[in-house]
Amino acid sequence: MRKLTATVLAGAVTLAAFTSLQAQNGPPQLPGQMDTKRVLAGTYKTDKNHSLIGFRYNHFGFNDYFGIFGDVDATLMIDPANLAGAKVEATVPINPTVASQGFHDHLLRGGQDGKKPDFFGPNPAPAHFVSTNVKVDGTKAKITGDLTLNGVTKPVTIDAVFTGAGNSMMGNKLTVGFEGSATIKRSDFGLATFVPMVGDEVDLTITTAFEKQ
Repeated sequence: MRKLTATVLAGAVTLAAFTSLQAQNGPPQLPGQMDTKRVLAGTYKTDKNHSLIGFRYNHFGFNDYFGIFGDVDATLMIDPANLAGAKVEATVPINPTVASQGFHDHLLRGGQDGKKPDFFGPNPAPAHFVSTNVKVDGTKAKITGDLTLNGVTKPVTIDAVFTGAGNSMMGNKLTVGFEGSATIKRSDFGLATFVPMVGDEVDLTITTAFEKQ
């Protein structure tokens, strides 16, 4: 009985101490914070598990199709003392994840009766983006570069925003996050099937986590 009482008392004291310490220090802080001072000069690579590109376009005026490309393999070279000199290069596998299996299959199926595929076809080359110019305004940036998609290269501008930096809880790596958006015309890249009944403009939404190498 004495041992049980002592154990209960010890637990109560520990809980009280923890509660007091938490009250003094406040609630736990997220590892990533909107603090640009945490960003250090160097080369960063994407955390592929947490870097995605969403796409969305209209379907016959009724509603929008949307999906996600994952496994984004990108490199960021950045120096806070010279942000205009930042460089971004990204390779994006054409591996759409969508709500409809039928839509997924349509994007990747071959052409019928020897015709060209409606969209990418069964063995599409990855998309590739290389920045050519970066203009920074506070925590926002316009990143212009060359996008190669479906064998065609066109200039594209991404509106990007810094979303956080800090050491990750897994691996303790310095991580910086960004989100971005861009709009392209799929017909510019040889993907004009059903235009204009199916929307030509494709809205891209980008979310990336970069880890310092």
